[in-house]
Amino acid sequence: MPLHIETPLIESEPLSQATGRRIWLKLEALQPPGSFKIRGIGLACEFHVRQGKRRFISSSGGNAGIAAAYAGRHLSVPVVVVVPESTTERARGLIRQQGAELVVHGATWNEANALAQSMLGDEDAFVHPFDDPLLWQGHASLIDEVASTGAKPDAVVLSVGGGGLFCGVAEGLRRNGWNDMPVITAETVGADAFARSIAANGRMTLDAITSIATSLGAKQVCEQAFLLAGQRPVHPVVVSDLAAVQACERFLDDHRILVEPACGASLALAYDKAEALQGFDNVLMVVCGGVTASVDLLRQWKANMAEPLNTLS
Repeated sequence: MPLHIETPLIESEPLSQATGRRIWLKLEALQPPGSFKIRGIGLACEFHVRQGKRRFISSSGGNAGIAAAYAGRHLSVPVVVVVPESTTERARGLIRQQGAELVVHGATWNEANALAQSMLGDEDAFVHPFDDPLLWQGHASLIDEVASTGAKPDAVVLSVGGGGLFCGVAEGLRRNGWNDMPVITAETVGADAFARSIAANGRMTLDAITSIATSLGAKQVCEQAFLLAGQRPVHPVVVSDLAAVQACERFLDDHRILVEPACGASLALAYDKAEALQGFDNVLMVVCGGVTASVDLLRQWKANMAEPLNTLS
């Protein structure tokens, strides 16, 4: 049995009414560790165990570390997770709750990742949070599940951080013969390396991560994500932190599921009627989840924000 579960695919009446089109939700927030990450990370960890590895070392902004710790606990393999200082106390606690050793290092994921890489020994497996073909193969299973229902959406909406989910969805679309399906990507201002890279026609590196959506906080997307963006129809959208937080609040009211701003970025496209959705009648939204936020944190973030002139760009 895989470490992930098959998640529900539901039509969202609130989001469908908000957009004037049918919005379908793939509820990855219901995965046992709280996000889609367990699909790919679970597959990778199972592979490494078969190769004889005795310890997992991961770097993470939060959710990938939680998934790696969850996988290690279920596979009886010790796990070390290195997170940056920006990782919330809630995420740190959830990693420890799964029994993993937690190391906090650096201001950003890039610094945490460098330390994690330096810790590897011969019997260790490195569990990357987004840049690994094993992860993409595992994440692709969420599209397999959608295809198995016999329904084919007109477009897919998903959030992009380092690009792992995007690569996995692209693989899922490819292996189900849906290569022509547009992908609408969502990021927040200050964590928008993917949109900037597409605009510049080259992989861009952010000077710093200034968004509260730290789960999107890779300064540069993986090379595979950038390459795939040039091979299929992709429509990047960037939203404000406030729009993402407001979407999280509305989604909690509408569907009784709490997600973090990294996921709220995608939901904001529906709630704010993004122009990128125009022309598509049936839209699949990947509710990627995330457990690094809480209701109190959402309220704090919102209280500290000023209303921007534009929430979508």
